[in-house]
Amino acid sequence: MYAMNIPDDKSRSLVISYLTLRKAIGILGMLLPVVLFTGYFLLGQDCSFPPSISHFYYTDLGNLLIGVLCGVSLFLFCYKGYDQGDKIAARTAALFAFLVAMFPTNFGSYEGMQCSRLVNGGNTVSNWIHYLSATILFSTFSFFCLVQFTKTDKRGPLSAAKRMRNDIYVMCGWIIIGCIVCIGLVSFIDPVYEQLKWIKPTFALEAIALFAFGFSWLIKGDTFFRDKTEHS
Repeated sequence: MYAMNIPDDKSRSLVISYLTLRKAIGILGMLLPVVLFTGYFLLGQDCSFPPSISHFYYTDLGNLLIGVLCGVSLFLFCYKGYDQGDKIAARTAALFAFLVAMFPTNFGSYEGMQCSRLVNGGNTVSNWIHYLSATILFSTFSFFCLVQFTKTDKRGPLSAAKRMRNDIYVMCGWIIIGCIVCIGLVSFIDPVYEQLKWIKPTFALEAIALFAFGFSWLIKGDTFFRDKTEHS
């Protein structure tokens, strides 16, 4: 995104470091729903499929969910980016990813408590912190896509690859925002949820948002659609 005027060897090392960190964040984001989905069926649980990614906290995959969220939080905290906006957005996302992991959603009507690995599955304060933190977290992800990732320090016309990347960043950002809005509609409008609950709409929308988030970070890590001679 921004070039750094430092010696070639050090520059190359930093670029590799930042690109690796971006790829790690992207891979973790995209793998989370896939691993949870696959793990649920491999473990052959007697309970029904959880209604959201957050509800996996109460299954045998709960520790995995917390571990991945804490890993994303750590990587984001270490990611300083190239300007103050990058740093603030990354630290904000790191904080709220950690809060999402530490404050679980209510067990709610997810089967009976016999399906849970925990004794108590309800806490109003924890539930509100969880959903508020998740909303801010996904909003920060969309901010990265729509604002930070589309920046460049290059003067003149953008390269064809950069224009393509920007189009994908913007698309990913709006997909994340759309998923946030749809999750809200599904969560608070009971008739809508009743019509769609058979497809686990909250889990599906969260998975789509995480795929968009992860894909944008993989592209920013020069995994796809990279320029031939530079990083931007």
